[in-house]
This record gives sequence, structure tokens and C-alpha cells, in this order.
Amino acid sequence: MVRMNVDVDANSREIVRRWTRHPRSVGRARHDLGKVLAGWGLSEIEDDALVVLSELLTNAVQHARVPKGREIETRYLRHGDGVRLEVHDAASLRPEVGALGPAPSGGRGLMLVTALADRWAVGDQSGPGKVVWAVLTPGGCGEHDDA
Repeated sequence: MVRMNVDVDANSREIVRRWTRHPRSVGRARHDLGKVLAGWGLSEIEDDALVVLSELLTNAVQHARVPKGREIETRYLRHGDGVRLEVHDAASLRPEVGALGPAPSGGRGLMLVTALADRWAVGDQSGPGKVVWAVLTPGGCGEHDDA
């Protein structure tokens, strides 16, 4: 399950949550992020941020094959006039943007992330696994970093 307190201090610069690797966690994380963004006065980017978080967390839930009991971590960081969303998992498999075509091949969610986020990338984290992050600001445009 998740350890969650949805009261957000407007002065908090970082919110960290841990989620089970279960599809229900995606909806719960979306709800949590909506509360955080409202508390930070960032409702203007809420719709895009919720889609981006959904895609990143869904990838981790579906593909992060890790030992039982391992959780997926999300971090929401106040980033200037926007937010940096991070999804940490213990799997080494890195997501890739899929190609458009008639056959479903996966990876299309990252096309949404590219379109909605100012920038996003996959990076190493201390310990096993990776972090996938995206930055969103009002009026931002999509870009993928090779970090």
C-alpha cells in the first residue's frame, strides 16, 4: 500500500511517496499528485502532470520486475514555476519511446510524456534501478534528454 498524507504544506519543496507495484497505485498516485499541485498553486499544469505521472508510473508497475516487497517511489519536486516528477524503481530495464505504426508495440505512452513535459529522461539512482523524471511548467514544450 502507500504511506500517504495528502495535506501539503505550500512551503514543502519535495514530496516522497512509496507505492506497491499494483495497477491501483497509479490512480492513487494521480489523486495524491492532484492534491500536491493544488497545494502548490500549480493547478494550471495539473492535467498534463497527471497524464505524465500515469505513464511513468504505469511503466514501472508493468515492467519493473523486482523482488516481492519492493516498492516504487514517486517524488514531486517544486521546480521554479512548475514541478519535477520522478518515478524510482529497482529494475534496470530502461523505457524506450516506441515507434508509431499499425501494430501495438508499447512505448507510446512516452510519446505523450515527450509531448506534454518540458523535458524528461532516464537516469541512474543510488542503489539498484533507475529514475525516470519529467519536468512540467506552464507553457512548456516536449523534449527528451539523454541523461
